Amino acid sequence: MTNITMLFVFGITWWLVLFTTLPFGVTKLENPEGGMDVGAPEKPRLWLKMGITTIISAFITGILRVLMDNEIISLRDLAYL
Repeated sequence: MTNITMLFVFGITWWLVLFTTLPFGVTKLENPEGGMDVGAPEKPRLWLKMGITTIISAFITGILRVLMDNEIISLRDLAYL
């Protein structure tokens, strides 16, 4: 498996993990001021969530890399899931 393929796998994994971590720890504003969205989070903490997303995605991509290098699974197997 090439490094370019792993880069794409990491990118797809990163976005999937990001969308699953975004709702964690979200609290709404109690008294939103005029012009503010009612559903806007009080403290979004996006940098923290992106850091956690990167660590989790690197771990998942590393596991996939080991499994694919040892021919336990292949991209063709993943295509039929």
